[in-house]
Amino acid sequence: MEQIIVNIGIIVAYILIVIGVVTAVVFPLINAMSEPKTLVKSGIGVAAILVVFGIGYALSDSALTAKFIQSGVETEGLSKMIGGALTMVYLLMGVAIIGIVYTEFSKAFK
Repeated sequence: MEQIIVNIGIIVAYILIVIGVVTAVVFPLINAMSEPKTLVKSGIGVAAILVVFGIGYALSDSALTAKFIQSGVETEGLSKMIGGALTMVYLLMGVAIIGIVYTEFSKAFK
């Protein structure tokens, strides 16, 4: 009996997740269609992230080590892609920290 309740709970959770994802994606798109300027701003943001990923991909190494192979990374391309994603995260984290520090200092001196 307990197993049936758990299974029903998992199914309900999956349904709620799907509903949440659909509403999180569809409603902003409907709103963006009414104001095309928001689509341009979103496109610029996506392009900026792709540029940062390109920089990270160019900086990353494609070397395979025994530890990578043991973890399931079997090709140099996948290793370079993972390295690019990690470098992108590090770059964006650095930009965020610099932005936070700048904002706090500018508030303090105003």
